[in-house]
Amino acid sequence: MLVRKRPGPLAILFTLHGSILPRVALKIAFVTLVAFLVVAAERHWPEVLGLNAGVAPFTLVGLALSIFLTFRNSACYERWWEARKQWGLLIVASRGLVRTSLALLPGAEHEVRRRRILLRLVGFAHALHASLRSTDPSAALAAWLPEEEFRSLSQRADAADSALRFIAIDLSEAYRIGALSDVLYNLFETKLDALSQIQAACERTKNTPLPFAYTLLIYRTSWLYCTLLPFGLASSLGWTTPLVTALVAYTFFGLDALGDELEEPFGLETNDLPLDEILQSIDSVILDALGEM
Repeated sequence: MLVRKRPGPLAILFTLHGSILPRVALKIAFVTLVAFLVVAAERHWPEVLGLNAGVAPFTLVGLALSIFLTFRNSACYERWWEARKQWGLLIVASRGLVRTSLALLPGAEHEVRRRRILLRLVGFAHALHASLRSTDPSAALAAWLPEEEFRSLSQRADAADSALRFIAIDLSEAYRIGALSDVLYNLFETKLDALSQIQAACERTKNTPLPFAYTLLIYRTSWLYCTLLPFGLASSLGWTTPLVTALVAYTFFGLDALGDELEEPFGLETNDLPLDEILQSIDSVILDALGEM
């Protein structure tokens, strides 16, 4: 994910950093070349090609394609925004658990337990991050957790949920020995439930993509439309046809590619969520609570 200030009004016209253009440049080049060939053929052999289709059919198809692209990109952005909201809630829930641990498990007698809870909270965040990006969480967990606990978590299929389970076991022990009352224990459980709900929402977004039929329909239609468009424009626009075709291709192919990126908000594409930066903010909160900043 790209985290940067918005460029100025002139710079934004020419910037490639964060642009979708590199992903669609070859497609645009191909249909532009087709447009050049069509115009050249129309100029040299007009009686053979007989290009009199006009722009009316392409206007109708372009309108329908625009509606489909708008619908798909709106749905993809909704997925992206839902994922961003969940990671925002993760920051809120993490801060809440940190405050609750510091306030309700104070003093030196609870220092070891409090530290275990906070380190497991970091482990949960890193394990969730790795799960959403389908990477190995071992390196991140090893940096935060004791060796025995690290081995236990790294061997589990759902390391994030296991981290929450270990916190729950620790809190149950505190409740059993009388360190927590019923009310305080339920307060901690509420915090853990919030974290579990965030994990479930993120996994739902990751594991439930948009129906493939939408992607396939838009991909095929965009290619057919942009490839055939020069045949409808060549007789009326002449050598400006390649330019118009390139602009239309940039719009349609670009929106299609942008939808692909937004559909998978937890990935590593330019327009995906900045999970690494969000994770660092959670780490900072917990390090500060541990006095290790």
